[in-house]
Amino acid sequence: MDPVIVVGAGPVGLALSLALAGQGVPSVVLDEGPGKDEPRTARTAVLRPDTAELVERLGCATVRDHGTRWSGWRLMRRNQDVRQIEFGDDGDLPDLPSLSPVHLPQHELTRGLRDAVAAHELVRTVPHGRLDTIEQDGTGVTAHTREPGATWWRGSFLVGCDGARSTVRKLLDVRFPGRTSVERHAVAALRTELPWDGEALLHRMPPWRTGGQEVTARPLRDGAWRLDWLLPPRGELVTPDALVARVRDTLAGWCGETPPYELIDTGVYTLHHRLARKWRVGRAFLAGDAAHLLGALGTQGLDEGLRDIDNLAWKLAQAWHLGASETLLDSYQAERRTAVAVRLRAADQALPILRGSGLRTYLPGTTRGHDTLLTDGHLGRGALGAPPEYTRSPLAPERAEAQTLVGTPLGAPVADVRATAPDGTTVRLRDRLGRGRQLVMLVAPGTGVWDRRHWMTAGVMPRLAAAVTALPVRAELLVTEGYPGASAHTVLLVRPDGHLVAAFQGVRPAELYAAADAARGGPPKSAQAGPGPQRSGEADRTEKSAQSGGTDQKDETDRTDLTDRTADIN
Repeated sequence: MDPVIVVGAGPVGLALSLALAGQGVPSVVLDEGPGKDEPRTARTAVLRPDTAELVERLGCATVRDHGTRWSGWRLMRRNQDVRQIEFGDDGDLPDLPSLSPVHLPQHELTRGLRDAVAAHELVRTVPHGRLDTIEQDGTGVTAHTREPGATWWRGSFLVGCDGARSTVRKLLDVRFPGRTSVERHAVAALRTELPWDGEALLHRMPPWRTGGQEVTARPLRDGAWRLDWLLPPRGELVTPDALVARVRDTLAGWCGETPPYELIDTGVYTLHHRLARKWRVGRAFLAGDAAHLLGALGTQGLDEGLRDIDNLAWKLAQAWHLGASETLLDSYQAERRTAVAVRLRAADQALPILRGSGLRTYLPGTTRGHDTLLTDGHLGRGALGAPPEYTRSPLAPERAEAQTLVGTPLGAPVADVRATAPDGTTVRLRDRLGRGRQLVMLVAPGTGVWDRRHWMTAGVMPRLAAAVTALPVRAELLVTEGYPGASAHTVLLVRPDGHLVAAFQGVRPAELYAAADAARGGPPKSAQAGPGPQRSGEADRTEKSAQSGGTDQKDETDRTDLTDRTADIN
């Protein structure tokens, strides 16, 4: 079987190649650049707890070695503190939603992912791999890269992780509509001492002249900070002198006088909200910025890109190893595009409330609701940032009478609990994710104090073990002493990406089989009928243009949509 072709060697493309490799699927990563990234301290990544955990699970040590977890979150309005949140770590099994985000320079994240890729024999990276043609048939995808080293590549599938100006998206003729310049920021990375050691700060309506409507300060390692100032959407050019004035006024406003500081990096960036019409065309897929752009109100586009690959990797692995139904492959778009659309809709609805005039006209009540919306966006909570729930997934099984409710809604990410693995070791539930296997977990209070040799052959365990062996997919049986909202003898079925499929009261082999079959999209086709031969490239666009008597308007629209993207800072 041919490898998966991954176009783009940013964090999303590299993470996808590692996720596939972890499930035994080889990949070829076409890197348009030279294979290294320019250090830019002002270009940082904020990872939510679930995406930070995903990156670590993929073998990237950068989150642990170079990331900064905030000790707290502080929100100020004018001269007053209005909200403060402290983050804690509950031992080695934290309550993940309560943990702080992880903040680190994006070039450090990319470097760590590149190091992990270099150590993996199933991943091949190709520098200067500039794509110009894609052809599809019923068994795979053929891609052509231009000079230097022009050649053809054959793959089982192709995934475009090549950013906002995605070549893959254009070659697939996929529209990318949305809104331009929804927010504009000036940013500075500097080294100094601020009054909030390790805390992130959102300061609304600061009282000094150059403060603007909003200033954000987020700590990095070694005494560094990233400061962001919200700018008017289409204001005048921010000069270096004007940016330095903002730095000095802001530090003086917070510290009483301007403290010593070292300016490391600066920039100005514009945020757009866009959503690709289609995320799958035959055997080709889009992920990350190639599929969506978001980032206003503190939301993080990289988070959503990593969630894309977590959702897609196990489905491609299933297709690569065992074959897959169209339902399974289509579910990537159905789940992820819907989740991102909901996120974009929530942000677009909140923008006029938070950024416009006459706030009380749009949202009755006090400004507390506005502060909550912004906090949710920055901390990865609520409609603006929480991990997605695939409640209406095409992979959801039909409701069975034996199903029961637990503390996790169906389709939502499972809670992390301690569990006993088949070899008798104690593990974290979420450590067993990303291996291409469904998880079946029995809630059995008291098992922790008994010798495993006894309870593995007692009670419901033999019947459950037999039911797991008979499932139509690869599955792993785990046992836990407790799960939120679950009673004794509850059996949970979990997807390879950690989303809850179903929960049953007791061992129900037939219902468990049906749910596992639904979660894999039904039986795979014995011979997948892919799309007819397709060819996308410069020659095709030239031919279409000649036939229409002019420029291919749809492709031209995609090219001009992003011409005003002024910088590449997250």
